[in-house]
Amino acid sequence: MHALVAILMPAGDAFVDQLRRAWDSGDAVLPVDTRLPDTLVTQLLDTLAPAYVIDATGDRQARPAHRPVAPGDALVVATSGTTGVPKGVVLTHDAVLASARATSARLAIDPARHRWLCCLPIAHIGGLSVITRALLTDTPLDMHRSFDALAVQRAAQDGATHTSLVSAALARIDPTHFERILLGGSAAPPQVPANCTLTYGMTETGSGIWYDNAALDDVEIVVRDDEILVRAPMLLRAYRDATADTDPRNAEGWFATGDAGAITDDGQLVVHGRRGHVIVTGGEKVWPEAVERVLAEHPAVTDVLVYGLADPQWGQRVVARVVPTPGVEPPSLDALRAYARDRLAPYALPRAVEFVSALERTVLGKLRRL
Repeated sequence: MHALVAILMPAGDAFVDQLRRAWDSGDAVLPVDTRLPDTLVTQLLDTLAPAYVIDATGDRQARPAHRPVAPGDALVVATSGTTGVPKGVVLTHDAVLASARATSARLAIDPARHRWLCCLPIAHIGGLSVITRALLTDTPLDMHRSFDALAVQRAAQDGATHTSLVSAALARIDPTHFERILLGGSAAPPQVPANCTLTYGMTETGSGIWYDNAALDDVEIVVRDDEILVRAPMLLRAYRDATADTDPRNAEGWFATGDAGAITDDGQLVVHGRRGHVIVTGGEKVWPEAVERVLAEHPAVTDVLVYGLADPQWGQRVVARVVPTPGVEPPSLDALRAYARDRLAPYALPRAVEFVSALERTVLGKLRRL
């Protein structure tokens, strides 16, 4: 039988060594976030049932309650859900290789002159896929234990040419030192540097599958009933828990992402946001991410979250929770509505504003929604 091996260690050569050993033995790897408290680590292990846990010292501890993996499984990656226990996304070796080849082909990666930098958390697909992409294409790789702006700048000056970042990290560096930056995980900044590639993807797709204005090779994307569906060789095989694997794909191999979107007449993919986040006000659908993108550009707004609040007349009303820019008078509701009026439908304009000192975000920069 093939085992699931949990690796509880930071990014570095030791992690890669343990990953290689597991794969050489026919086992799959579950990377565990070293920043999690012990209670959440235990909860995660109980849910995904690995046979072994390898800690930062290299110590290998067997777990009595475990479940094998299927032949060909390479990774089980916990999704970055914000509530409850994350799902375990099972990616096969074929899927991981397909992702590495497709992304490297689109970026024209040349191992002789390019070098990847991994500085995102490796327990999430954004950081982990940098490692697997480099390993499977024999491309040089630098790894940082965590994001540090000065260290990232030095890495670029020392020869790192490509990296993956989220918007919050991008804002803290000079991006011009890199040849190419993949940007994903959260909303794009208002101004995107020319050497940044906007990506769309998720754990279930093995990393980004849409780069700037086109799907990667062999990736099919359609929109049905406002939901984005994907069929591709890098898709997950199943979701895993302690008792079973569940294949979320339909009979034709399509995976329903849970993201709402549209494909324009010229073939561009527009992602509105998670279907569960939609606000229905007066019978009209409002995507909070779209409203946030507009309001975030107001000079008196540092950060913003938009949500729906129950309303007896409208069903829900649109509310903007705003972090004001320091040293600037907070914008009034009327000012925000006037600023956004030319770019949003009337029903999407906020009907209330709340001011807070900060908004909670995940490690990948995503807003923790109400």
